[in-house]
Amino acid sequence: MNIGIIGLGAMGSAIAGNLIAAGHTVISWSRSGRNVEGVTAVASPQQAMQGDITLTLLSDDAAIRDVLLERDLLRQANPTLIHIVVSTISVSFSHELDEHHRKANISWIAAPVLGRPDVAAQGGLNVLAAGSTEALKKSEQVLNVISKRIWNIGTTPAAAHAAKIACNMMITMAIEAMAEAVVLTEANGLDRERFFDLILNTLFGSRSYQIYSRNIAANVYEPGFKASLGLKDLRLAKQAAEASRAELPMLQAVHQQMHKAVDAGGGNRDWSVMADYTIRFSVI
Repeated sequence: MNIGIIGLGAMGSAIAGNLIAAGHTVISWSRSGRNVEGVTAVASPQQAMQGDITLTLLSDDAAIRDVLLERDLLRQANPTLIHIVVSTISVSFSHELDEHHRKANISWIAAPVLGRPDVAAQGGLNVLAAGSTEALKKSEQVLNVISKRIWNIGTTPAAAHAAKIACNMMITMAIEAMAEAVVLTEANGLDRERFFDLILNTLFGSRSYQIYSRNIAANVYEPGFKASLGLKDLRLAKQAAEASRAELPMLQAVHQQMHKAVDAGGGNRDWSVMADYTIRFSVI
């Protein structure tokens, strides 16, 4: 297939490499000018919308609005294109994108992913895909290359974006839960490594607990998924909750803690740095 990619950050670069390895022809446009071996860089995002499938991996609503909508790319795209939005965006903007694609008569699916760039490099992402049955079927060949599983979320793209936001919200809740548990146990003589050995082998053995307990145990928070991006996703969760007129107290708590961690200088560190903030500033 001829595949375009718009946005070559860490995730986009990993995905592009896998698609090249699978034998696809890939062209890319990136605001940063980054390129990946085997991928043909083009001068404008319009050129990246002329193939069979285009994957957009821009960072947020504003970036997609600037690159895609302000330049009217959908009306300049290949009429048979399937546009796959991999970015984590707000539920409200997802609904807006649905309307723009419908007016331009361009097929699209939402396909946010679970997994960090190192997982993407191994082709091990979980893809949360939503859109028309026909578009999903035509996209499977590409999505199978980058994922270990495609989760069919249904025919409404916004549902996939809501699911991704909810998943990220739950990861921050797991991080905060471990941090608060460490505060209690260390104050009573149990070191965090032994405590994590206990919980990982009894009650909480999921991947999120495994990954982020290691960061907390070692007190090392090198960037995997930046705290500034985690804060952005929590803001999206708050917006979705407000639109649904839902009161979510745990969401309010983790948003507040992540905000404090970012304000304290942790924005470019892994989002599990929120645990460090909670542990260090827990004593009143």
